[in-house]
Amino acid sequence: MPIVEAHVLEGYAPEAKRRLVAALTDAVRFVVPAPDEAITVMLHEHAAANYARGGVTRSPAPALPDPAELVLAYLRAMEARDLATAQGMLGDGFAMVFPGTGPMTTLAELVAWAKDRYRFVTKTYEAVEAFPAGGAAVVYTRGTLAGEWPDGTAFSGIRFIDRFEVTGGLITRQDVWNDLGEVRPR
Repeated sequence: MPIVEAHVLEGYAPEAKRRLVAALTDAVRFVVPAPDEAITVMLHEHAAANYARGGVTRSPAPALPDPAELVLAYLRAMEARDLATAQGMLGDGFAMVFPGTGPMTTLAELVAWAKDRYRFVTKTYEAVEAFPAGGAAVVYTRGTLAGEWPDGTAFSGIRFIDRFEVTGGLITRQDVWNDLGEVRPR
């Protein structure tokens, strides 16, 4: 029965602590074949006034946003064509690759590329999965696409998978796979 103890400075919101406990439980389950109820995680909070590093009293760093929620907010903004909001969620060096494209680095490039492919697209999500990977968070979304072709004909039920990298609370990469090209009218 694995027991994990973590020490944190006071000041984190209950939701941030809940996310930390869930992430630590997932980390244990990734290595040890234990059911959730067999994994104990204990957070020990310490007053910031009783903590110093390098002889300097420190405050806790703010918790990063939930990467899955960040990605879903970005996708909602993109679907609503609120490009200014979506842009604010992107980090330095952002790049995205869609089927049949090389890397694009601006949302304007994506909009220009997509205008001849479809009028609009909406997504229905079957799953959103997030996990840490080498200093970044990786978020996968998968489900189906619906929308309209340029001629106004509706489409639906088209599979997609999006993979995002989130670093420092901002999206730095998006890779997209879907079957639009397979069913697109010629």
